[in-house]
Amino acid sequence: MLVTAVLVVPLAAGVLAAVLPWRRSVGWAMVLANAAVLGLGVSLAVRADHHQVLVALDGSLRADALSAFMVVVIGAISLLASVQSVRYLEVETVRGGQGRRHASLYSLLVQLFVTCMLFAVLAANLGALWVAVEATTIATAFLVGHRRSDKALEASWKYVVICSVGIALAFLGTVLVYFAALHVPGHPTGGSVLNWTSLLHASRHLDPGVVRLAMALLVLGYGTKVGLAPMHSWLPDAHSQAPAPVSALMSGVLLTVAFYALLRFKAVADGALGPGYTRTLLVIVGLSSLIVAASLLLTQHDLKRMLAYHSIEHMGLIALGAAAGTTLAVAAVLLHVLGHGLAKAVLFLASGEIALMEGTTEIGEVPALLARRPLLGGVFGFGLVALLGLPPFSLFVSELNMFRGEMAVGLGWAAGLSLLAMAVIFTAVAAHGRHLLLGGPGAGPSPTSRLVGAPLVSGLVACAVLGLSAWPLQSLLYAAARAVVR
Repeated sequence: MLVTAVLVVPLAAGVLAAVLPWRRSVGWAMVLANAAVLGLGVSLAVRADHHQVLVALDGSLRADALSAFMVVVIGAISLLASVQSVRYLEVETVRGGQGRRHASLYSLLVQLFVTCMLFAVLAANLGALWVAVEATTIATAFLVGHRRSDKALEASWKYVVICSVGIALAFLGTVLVYFAALHVPGHPTGGSVLNWTSLLHASRHLDPGVVRLAMALLVLGYGTKVGLAPMHSWLPDAHSQAPAPVSALMSGVLLTVAFYALLRFKAVADGALGPGYTRTLLVIVGLSSLIVAASLLLTQHDLKRMLAYHSIEHMGLIALGAAAGTTLAVAAVLLHVLGHGLAKAVLFLASGEIALMEGTTEIGEVPALLARRPLLGGVFGFGLVALLGLPPFSLFVSELNMFRGEMAVGLGWAAGLSLLAMAVIFTAVAAHGRHLLLGGPGAGPSPTSRLVGAPLVSGLVACAVLGLSAWPLQSLLYAAARAVVR
């Protein structure tokens, strides 16, 4: 019942949004639904932390520690995004940028998007997981083009084309895993062939040649949705054109939901091949992503594109952490997933408020933000501190432990290269942030809405608390990591 409710609540809120013309009360209903998802995720996490695995719908849905953790991440980020969506839609309807029915469509698509991500992390079958990830592409394609401008529509089409290619490659990889499993004596047949627990038990008997080809396709395919190089080019366009709450959801959780799929398949591949093969693939795409992000962040002029390229960097970091594959490294990867989600959601939502108030996201046209809008500037400044991996925020702890994991398995050279790329990125982002927050003269101070400030400050506080003490999540993180470490 609990697992099913995680899917029913946001879907019901989406149906409500579809039936009623948008108004403020409908927006707050979305907020309550996503708050309920977070609460249900916490309840799942408590049970999973006590080594319970919950199933529903005759085993079609399954919640272990890793699934429960991802539900918490999705619930937290969707809650932040839905609060900001109330503000965004209210301003857009007042200004005449969209009608109430168009705002209702936005709310419906956002809730469908959230439901699809939740289904992806709760699906017991890796084929159903693929379907859910593909469904997120459909929902988000319309959200990226929500503003219906030429640039938004172009970004939407680019997103659809590139991600469709990627998801097709992931489908081929999934089919090859299915083929390999069919030839294991005693393995379940029919719809249970791709059941994750069955595949995990049979992994040592899977054909190594087939699994090698499958894993290469899966890393390239799901890596496209993650935003890993070389299939990353959709990400900065889509994130820069989507409404800020949608960008927060896409960067904060969609990328990591796709990486969740890779973690599940990695556990199966490691059982069939050992850790070396998948480690090599993840190191290649991880370092490539860091190099791409470092080179392109130097020349960014748009605030949202800067944040998008920063997402590519962080996805590269978690790819390297997953490549290490130890319990410590994977637990650090999961902490990084949550910390990055919180920090990036705060920054994208703050950039949305900047766009509403300033009329632009061009860094050169928004100087002295701290002096003119102290609360908004302070939130954005501390968000950058968190994203750059500085204490006391959780990304400092997670990056440190990922490096420790990499050193322990002989990937110290990769950790060293990633530190060089991070130094370049730090310099570039700090320079952009200095101009945005401190540069140039500006008008007198201007207040920021409490509706904007409260959730953003809460997100940063949560990120800092996790950096100072991982106690609320420590046992859950290690339980989730052990689920996919072989």
